[in-house]
Amino acid sequence: MSRRILIVDDEQGIRAALGQLLEFEGYEVRTVANAVDGLAEYARFRPHLVFMDVKMAGIDGLEALRKLKEQDPSAIVVMISGHATIQTAVEATQHGAYDILEKPLDTDRILVTLRNALAHLDLHEENTRLRDVVRSKFEIVGASYAIRTVTEKIERVGKTPARVLITGENGTGKELVARAIHSLSTRAKAAFVEVNCAAIPSELIESELFGHMKGSFTGAVADRAGKFEQAHGGTLFLDEIGDMSLAAQAKVLRVLQDGVVTRIGGSKPIQVDVRVLAATNKELESEITTGRFREDLYYRLNVVPIHVPSLRERREDIPLLIAHFIAQLTGPGGLAPRAISEDAVKRLGQLDWPGNVRELRNTIERLLILASGPRITADDVDQLVGRRADAGEGGLGSLLDVPTFEEFKHAAERAYLIAKLRAFDWNVSETARALDMPRSNLYKKIERYGLSREGGGVPAPVSGADEDDDE
Repeated sequence: MSRRILIVDDEQGIRAALGQLLEFEGYEVRTVANAVDGLAEYARFRPHLVFMDVKMAGIDGLEALRKLKEQDPSAIVVMISGHATIQTAVEATQHGAYDILEKPLDTDRILVTLRNALAHLDLHEENTRLRDVVRSKFEIVGASYAIRTVTEKIERVGKTPARVLITGENGTGKELVARAIHSLSTRAKAAFVEVNCAAIPSELIESELFGHMKGSFTGAVADRAGKFEQAHGGTLFLDEIGDMSLAAQAKVLRVLQDGVVTRIGGSKPIQVDVRVLAATNKELESEITTGRFREDLYYRLNVVPIHVPSLRERREDIPLLIAHFIAQLTGPGGLAPRAISEDAVKRLGQLDWPGNVRELRNTIERLLILASGPRITADDVDQLVGRRADAGEGGLGSLLDVPTFEEFKHAAERAYLIAKLRAFDWNVSETARALDMPRSNLYKKIERYGLSREGGGVPAPVSGADEDDDE
């Protein structure tokens, strides 16, 4: 696609000569004789670059430049002047001009300026495309009550400086939550630095976090800033914090208290301004009990807790996630596009997904690559993924092993109620409404089966009169 160039100049000779040169170079060119027509033509033609004269009757070029930048802040404008002065150049730059050229125009200077300006435009477009790709990659997808609860918490805590502890199974999207919090914060334009505490050997984690000085240990061949320094002014995400050694935990606690780090082998304290977000798939309360995690660090990190639900707790989001991953994986330079049948989507929704959203994405990629026809079918799912039923609470699994039908009914009802309560974040009123069940009945069943939220007690009663018991 050829680039479009607009020329705005009141001299017919300039318009003709410059237009002829640019058309010869392969550009699509339009010319107008005054600023008013130039502004109107810009809206219609949407050029990639504008050459505009400074001195014109009526609205001059500088005023037209100002109006054009108000209309389109990204417009690339090169000014042309027969009497260019430093003051004119400064004023044009202040209004957003890319460059200013003097008359008589030099062909080589025009072409060099044009190539540089369009290269700048190409870079801007590529950056925009990459930002869109990154934004898509880290987008939180879902419309279920469980995921809406998470996004509401993200929106509330994002603009605050509070530390957040993100919990959930592997593959649920804890990093996505951390990135969403960072993007909503006042630190969004600063660095987001991630450290996977489980992937770094315990003897190296302190060097990774706090940095080191040259010669402080074998292999320290140069001074190196740690992750806390790299995240200065931004956000540090400590993923899998439950796997961090106790020695490193003590030093992280000190940094959170004092806002100061000291590199290994160094003596100079370095002030850091960092917001810390942490994530874990472990029950840190249990880790504290067994002495593997510091209780004081836990309370420092757990200012605002956010639990990311498993995919089993938000199955209604699976069709949305499937569509999202297909669009993501078959984008420009990706896999060949394929449709997917409703039966295949339904079959995928019935699987247990121990790897959660990460496993679902990998599964969709496998189906796009290996499915035999132009359309992914339920048979493809059976052949390439398997027929795993949900073995957790809420599916059949071990329920089929109970000895009597009566026990099966009670076990199935218990599993069903747990799944529904989880789906609505243990909100009894919302769950009862979804089940079309009187709230008092649901409370009785919760008490009968001894149901309780993970890490908490039986859901508290909601104020107000209960509906009549229908049992």
